[in-house]
Amino acid sequence: MTPPIQLPYVLPFSAINKDDLPRVGGKGANLGEMTRAGFPVPPGFCLTTAAYRRFLTAAAEDVFAALDSITPGDLERARAVGQQVRQQLGQLPVPPDVAERVLTAWQDAGEQHAYAVRSSATAEDLPDASFAGQQDTYLNIRGEEALLTAVRDCWVSLFTDRAILYRLQNGFDHRQVALSVVVQRMVLPDVSGILFTADPLTGARHVASIDASYGLGEALVAGLVSADLYKVDWRNYRVTEVVVADKKMAIRPLPGGGTIHEDLSGPARTARVLHDGQAIILAEIGERIARHYGRPQDIEWALAGGKFYILQSRPITSLYPLPPQIEPERLEVWFSFGAVQGMLDPITPLGRSTLMAIFSSAGRMFGIHTTPEKQTLVRSAGERLFINLTHLITHPIGRRIAYLALQQVESGTAAALLPLLDDPAFQPQAGWFKTSTAEHLKQGFQPVLENAVLTVLAPDEKREEFLAFLDAFLERYEARFAAAGSLAEYLDVYDDLVQEGISNGLPKFLPLIGVGMASLNLVINLTRHVPGAPNPLVLTRGLPHNVTTEMDLVLWQTAQQIRQSETAVTHFQSHTPAELAAAYLHGQLPEQAQTAVAHFMARYGMRGVGEIDLGHPRWREKPEPIMQTLQSYLRITDASRAPDAVFARSAAEAEAAIEPLVTAVAQTPGGPLKAQMVRAAAYRVRALAGLRESPKFFIVQLFGMVRAGLLQIGQEMVAAGTLTQADDLFFLHLRDLRALAAGEQRDWAALAAQNRAAYHREMRRQQIPRLLLSDGRTFYEGVRATPQTIAPDGALVGSPVSPGVVEGVVHVVFNPHTEQLAPGEILVCPGTDPAWTPLFLAAGGLVMEVGGLMTHGSVVAREYGIPAVVGVDQATTRLQSGQRIRVDGSAGIVTLLPDPDEQH
Repeated sequence: MTPPIQLPYVLPFSAINKDDLPRVGGKGANLGEMTRAGFPVPPGFCLTTAAYRRFLTAAAEDVFAALDSITPGDLERARAVGQQVRQQLGQLPVPPDVAERVLTAWQDAGEQHAYAVRSSATAEDLPDASFAGQQDTYLNIRGEEALLTAVRDCWVSLFTDRAILYRLQNGFDHRQVALSVVVQRMVLPDVSGILFTADPLTGARHVASIDASYGLGEALVAGLVSADLYKVDWRNYRVTEVVVADKKMAIRPLPGGGTIHEDLSGPARTARVLHDGQAIILAEIGERIARHYGRPQDIEWALAGGKFYILQSRPITSLYPLPPQIEPERLEVWFSFGAVQGMLDPITPLGRSTLMAIFSSAGRMFGIHTTPEKQTLVRSAGERLFINLTHLITHPIGRRIAYLALQQVESGTAAALLPLLDDPAFQPQAGWFKTSTAEHLKQGFQPVLENAVLTVLAPDEKREEFLAFLDAFLERYEARFAAAGSLAEYLDVYDDLVQEGISNGLPKFLPLIGVGMASLNLVINLTRHVPGAPNPLVLTRGLPHNVTTEMDLVLWQTAQQIRQSETAVTHFQSHTPAELAAAYLHGQLPEQAQTAVAHFMARYGMRGVGEIDLGHPRWREKPEPIMQTLQSYLRITDASRAPDAVFARSAAEAEAAIEPLVTAVAQTPGGPLKAQMVRAAAYRVRALAGLRESPKFFIVQLFGMVRAGLLQIGQEMVAAGTLTQADDLFFLHLRDLRALAAGEQRDWAALAAQNRAAYHREMRRQQIPRLLLSDGRTFYEGVRATPQTIAPDGALVGSPVSPGVVEGVVHVVFNPHTEQLAPGEILVCPGTDPAWTPLFLAAGGLVMEVGGLMTHGSVVAREYGIPAVVGVDQATTRLQSGQRIRVDGSAGIVTLLPDPDEQH
């Protein structure tokens, strides 16, 4: 038997590259990689993770047992265990065989020099998990004893309180994270600092941002000193911005070891520490490092004796990733598909592939034949989808259409886009009119316009014709999927479904919703500023033919059926939603409840949070949210708050508003004609606007079929050893599924696991940009106040989408499945999709970060008569649960109110 290979305890930088991360950690691997690439890195060596594990041998069992006793977020326990572990390890010597190799490397490097001793953890400076500074750094180390002590202290620093908690919170196994130690010759700098090869504030990839101050850079990293700021555009190597700081102190190395804080005085305090030429040279080095790694870098540097040295480089993980550029020579603008959908979470690989296939199929309407991989309209970035607006906003007519459409569906994106329309890069192009473009538009829109005329003339007939088409299509493809016997056959049916469903369905749907919205806009324009006219948005309350409202009413009926059985009601009152869900899945609910819930699931079980993503679980797989909602419905004793009563009341208010609108406009010039137009338009709003949710519901029904079949195929592949989990299929792209179906031999389970890990990393991202530019600039803000906005100081401004004013207590919600609202609370959330609808029953008002007049939350808020404001920038962080606010859904203003208890 071959003995295991003994990993070396010490490696010089010249023997290390980026693939050595498991042995020398992120910091060590980067220093070795840059050394071998010829960058100006001070020489040094690394103690490998083998040395750390050798040191830990004597105490490993006790250490990990203590760490296993901590739960994420338990700060007190983490502090107690961390202190215990550090004390125990701090008493252990560096093992003699390790110490011998360290001292040999040190002597070879030159005993006469001072050294910096830094930790390099295998979970630090990773491409997607940069959290530098969680272990310790020791500067200006001289002598054998000081060196070995610093090495041991670095090992021990792997168990600081913050490092322990970070690993717990981010899923790193304490046993799998090991520590290397970097020993690097000290540079005694005149100036040092940090270089970002992309602007960390705006995201611009062509702007290098340099922080620079006197002395050692660790003082700057720790926030102890102020720094000058230099910005360099490295497209032309020009310094574009200089901000000189008042530098009150510097940290300098002492000749005998250690450091000293030096107070600065005189002209040096306010002098530039870098001249333009030095800033440009440094930016050029940074550009080369970024190109070497293929992504923007956060670089620690030092200037000594007129020469720049690179002390460390790591990825800038805070930057939002960019879509692959379609036309590298021009600036492109992309907007977030998720913001429009009210779903900012990442989308699974198969979910993204499917949506791309839908977009490419939509092109067939216009005679454009492409594939999901070749289409240029939609791209993936950060595991999410972004839509390319560039060609549209550089067209004189398209730019107006784009802005007006975004105002309807995502007002925050429209607000971010408006100033970009003045950017020279996005001005209408010469020769914008092309015969081929006109032909494509004619092919796509001619049937739409013809159908629109027929819809104006016969709205009810065209609506019923469309709904019949959807039913027939679903029935036909349900039979085809059931007959598919293999993954290859399944994908063939899937391809037909996407192509036929979109290219045939859109020409039927667009005229319906187009006429409905045009009718609403006509009423709004004819009644604007007319004295005595009700708010025309009241017409959109209690809309018939809205599948989401119908679903909510069916769920209410389900609760009423459960209420008829005392046994069932008691069962729901005495069990948690998780217990009820498990009982339902095993057919063990009381009979009345089991039958009622099964009936609901047969009609709506394919829905769920994030349902536009094929990879998201559905209610029929995870019914806990439905059980939670049913429990809420069973607690409703006020008949006026029941969904059927709310809907009937809203519908009655809408119908009652028609005559006052007609009467008010009849008193204006041209009144008789305008009155007829308002009456006809209001009828069409009521007949057609409720269909807004139908195409998405149609797609979700199709997704339900596809998902159910793929899960069954996935289970068979798990049994065959091809996959690890049945839902691994959703973490493969469509092209991967085709290769898998064709019999290609690859480690598909490993690929799915890799994609799943990327998906879960993106789930932790806090902010998602509304707009992305191809140069890296990102736009996060929602609707901004204008000079015409009349709002109290400190008020939040957004778009008014459901009229009325309400005061209430804030309840911030990120997941509708884990929260319940008390009656009258104001729902504050990032965005909503139909799975959020049950929360609206209790809500007194709605505030959303994303959305527009026609997004889901806005439509449902109007249906239920709830005042709503959307597009409010960072509403979920600027508002906190328990605060009192006033929501003005007519003006788009959210005002903080004083706490009644504080007024007395």
